[in-house]
Amino acid sequence: MKIVQQIVNKKINNLTPKELLSYSKQYNVFITPEQAHTLVNVIKQKPVNIYNESERRYLIKQIAQVTDHETAKKVNELFQKLM
Repeated sequence: MKIVQQIVNKKINNLTPKELLSYSKQYNVFITPEQAHTLVNVIKQKPVNIYNESERRYLIKQIAQVTDHETAKKVNELFQKLM
């Protein structure tokens, strides 16, 4: 199971805005292209382990600060679906 977690974390930490938009559509979590660019920039600031609850919460709080709470909630939903 740990190898799957490593693969998912690597993918998330190396996302492009285009990939994030693709995943959001695939999992029915609507975000705009502008939000995707902002989110990718936040994610790339510090690598995160989305399986670690405290790291994921910290990232979601950062996302809420640069976007809004609704977008942060949507990203958290997307992370949950990817896990």
